[in-house]
Amino acid sequence: MDHPITAAQECRGPGQVPAVSLRHGAGIIVIDKPRGPSSHQVAAWVGKMLGCQVGHAGTLDPQVSGILLVMLGNAVRLAPLLLKHDKEYVCLMRLHKEVDRERIDAVAAEFTGRIYQRPPRRSAVKRLLRIRTVQQLDILGIEGKLVLMKVRCDAGTYIRSLCHHMGLALGTGAHMQELRRTRSGAFDEGAMHTLHELQDACYAAEAGNRAALDTMVVSVDAAVPDLPAVIVRDTAIDALCHGAVLAGVGMISCDEFRKDQIVAVLSQKREFVGLGKALAPSASWKPGRPGLLVATTTVFMAPGTYPKGWKKACTPEKSAKS
Repeated sequence: MDHPITAAQECRGPGQVPAVSLRHGAGIIVIDKPRGPSSHQVAAWVGKMLGCQVGHAGTLDPQVSGILLVMLGNAVRLAPLLLKHDKEYVCLMRLHKEVDRERIDAVAAEFTGRIYQRPPRRSAVKRLLRIRTVQQLDILGIEGKLVLMKVRCDAGTYIRSLCHHMGLALGTGAHMQELRRTRSGAFDEGAMHTLHELQDACYAAEAGNRAALDTMVVSVDAAVPDLPAVIVRDTAIDALCHGAVLAGVGMISCDEFRKDQIVAVLSQKREFVGLGKALAPSASWKPGRPGLLVATTTVFMAPGTYPKGWKKACTPEKSAKS
């Protein structure tokens, strides 16, 4: 159901609260998208309420409900990572003829694992054949022609197509009748907030009580809990915020990572500085050894948050004058 589409825009309007106090100017709100509006509309409403730039990751069709990750401020830079999150859905499939439970369970087992899919005709992406993995497909209940099932799968898996293909395998035909997304990466239904709850929190914030609103905003590092962490010295942070490559002497410690793997760069206080691409494996690093290890790709901490611990190289002109 996921399309690799994000919406990023400035939304201003009368009655919105002042921009949310975000850690390093970024955050995420997990919205319980209702059936009816598009994902873009829901993200735009959130942006209007908060008066900040927004984007969403993992598009849901208008008639699909559930978890929609709305990125606030410069958290929109996380879109490429959030779009890769594994997803979980609860789906109501309608068979065109009744089938016994054993056959349905057998077909569900056949569709667990790597499957071929082509996006539906109504999809917004090119209809190219692709491979996706269904990690889990559980039949929760059957009532007549209705089959309730839970699906845990790769990002970009089309549940509508899955229902159609299961119907073909059963020899009866089938279609998706209702769908709800219950998990996206580390976020499940327990982290969701409805638009009404967000609006109430905005009114409370406008009256001076920001507790509920601040609780709803999740820090960007919570969206990437599985990335290996690299702890850097305070003196290296401002240089990284200006796009410098992290050298080994600026690192204090790190988790295990491979070359070319994306890593989370953290301060000694575990503050989220940004993301980077490993230029060498972690096994090649030793404290104090020189060499470039991580190239920053996305910076979330504002320059100047930490004192500058680096100096510009002296140009030949300046050297001659001195």
